[in-house]
Amino acid sequence: MKILIPGISGAIGRKVAVRLASEGHEVFGVDARPWKDPPAGIEVHPFDIRKRAAEDVFRRKRPDAVIHMATVTSLAVRGEERYRINLGGTRAVFDPSRAYGVEHCIFVGRHTFYGASADSVMFHTEDEAPMALSSFPELSDLVAADLYASTALWRFPNLTTTVLRFCYTLGPSRHGTLASFLRGEIVPTLLGFDPLFQFMHEDDVVTAIAVALKSRLRGVYNVAGPQPVPLSVIVKKTGRRTLPLPEFVFAFALGRAGLPKLPPGALGHIKYPCVVDGSAFREKTGFSYAHSEVETLREFRDLAPPIHRKKKDREVKRLA
Repeated sequence: MKILIPGISGAIGRKVAVRLASEGHEVFGVDARPWKDPPAGIEVHPFDIRKRAAEDVFRRKRPDAVIHMATVTSLAVRGEERYRINLGGTRAVFDPSRAYGVEHCIFVGRHTFYGASADSVMFHTEDEAPMALSSFPELSDLVAADLYASTALWRFPNLTTTVLRFCYTLGPSRHGTLASFLRGEIVPTLLGFDPLFQFMHEDDVVTAIAVALKSRLRGVYNVAGPQPVPLSVIVKKTGRRTLPLPEFVFAFALGRAGLPKLPPGALGHIKYPCVVDGSAFREKTGFSYAHSEVETLREFRDLAPPIHRKKKDREVKRLA
């Protein structure tokens, strides 16, 4: 099978490419970010997915399947450009897929689609609408991209469309929102709150994508790994230390003294859980995770130790 991966140069994209190539597929990707010396048999075309050159890859290569991993979060790209990348890039994947005879298109989304709020349900199911966008506008572009991909289910009936909403990922590559939040030795938390966080090992994410491709799923599916864990436990088990702060101090401290920089809307995700029900995906595909929450946290602690910022220690203590 010929498989095109927009976003192939990302940490997970590279692992997906290597996995599929090892299974005998012809793998090629489009990504403006460089990937020096990719393994033999994997082609990387250094184009922005929104440009004409990327569409030419569809036209020339005629992929059988597309795995769209070229979306970005507010931690990676800020402002209007992020919206153009996520929504414009998703349109630039699905329209050529339909035009050039792609049989199966997988959109790799995020469970933050559902939002986190005080009145949200504990386990979100696939039929729920996105919530709390008014308090977290930085999520709107990812939600829009997810919804655009979902419309392909009825707009393009001849294209098998799979929308996967993954929980947080964690692994030695330090890829993803949760890994970025745990980057430093000290992790800020909100005083009086200890929400459940749902995560899965990055290698299990790769397996889930491969399974979805093989199963030719059609529809929207949540993808989750082991049971969710309180944030305080995650911080402790990964060798970090918590810094509980009142909400007004927390908002002021973000991005200062070596603490992670988060958009204001992200506070809701530090206060309330965002947990999904992944049973439908497991039932349809037989997917099972290989790494428990304990193993994943231990590996992250050992292979992705915290980045120390000694010069900021005094300033951090002052905040505490």
